[in-house]
Amino acid sequence: MPKTTKKDTLDPVDRVIARLYRSALSVSADGFRAWALQQIQSVVPCDGALWGSGVTSYMRFHTVTVTGLPPEFPHVLEATSAINPLLPRILQNLDTPVDMANVLPDEAFFSSEIYARAFKPYGITRILSTGHLDPRSGLYSLVTLYRRDREQAFTEIEKAQHKRLTYHLFNAGSHAFFLHLARTHAERPAGAGAAVVDAAGAYHEATVRFLDLLDERFPQRDPHALPLPVPPPGQTVAVEDLMLRCEPLGDLLLLTIWPAGPLDRLTSREREIVFSIAQGLSFKQAAKKIGVAPSTVANHLYRVYRKLGVYSRTELAALVHPPSDE
Repeated sequence: MPKTTKKDTLDPVDRVIARLYRSALSVSADGFRAWALQQIQSVVPCDGALWGSGVTSYMRFHTVTVTGLPPEFPHVLEATSAINPLLPRILQNLDTPVDMANVLPDEAFFSSEIYARAFKPYGITRILSTGHLDPRSGLYSLVTLYRRDREQAFTEIEKAQHKRLTYHLFNAGSHAFFLHLARTHAERPAGAGAAVVDAAGAYHEATVRFLDLLDERFPQRDPHALPLPVPPPGQTVAVEDLMLRCEPLGDLLLLTIWPAGPLDRLTSREREIVFSIAQGLSFKQAAKKIGVAPSTVANHLYRVYRKLGVYSRTELAALVHPPSDE
């Protein structure tokens, strides 16, 4: 008998879930959402799918991907949101698949204005949606599957599969997004969290660590607004006991925060000198490397000693290269 592997014992849903996380870096950042929707469709067959993300304060998508449907379809949906009975039901049943057939009976749905304006032009007859809301960031996500064959209603088994898949879809999508960012942007300090915001401070993506740090320092914060000022792009500032770095990301901003350490309180020139001295360079060698006079190195180092409360190169080196706990 052929040997059964662990992979062979996984059901289709488990295989797709594993693939979503395992392929985070092998799939391009721009193509991850469309690829992930195709993985969902391999388990719950459909003719089209939509994955949108936004913030509840806007109630519109800032990121949306569709497969099997023309690119204008999301705009049609947003334009008809006021008459779409599916939306309030989704918000009332977050993380639970909602079938349009359970919201409007077929007779009412196929004679409705929302069907005539948003779905009939694309041949859509069956709709299954799952929404998720992160109360700490105000971010919501929506995945909807569409079928054109009126006789192919979504089954209870398919609804259960959709529920499991979308939970991991949202997590894997955010995980993949920040993994790709880490390849192209400044290294994230230990213990740091990251978020992407727009010019108004609304979240587009946020790591759990980023939100944890905010909750610890600002327990009464408004989840729809940043509780701290955003520095100009390219700058890093101290905010209470946190460090906040801002980097441009197209029309958006990438924010990185981490608990401030002793070296974070230094200026960029002071840190440059500290790292040179901690490498064992003399004042003259450090000055040559940095391109300043040896007296400048000495003056900066004197101020650094006072700021950090250290009295020797050995103590300074211990701050730069703390001993391992292992």
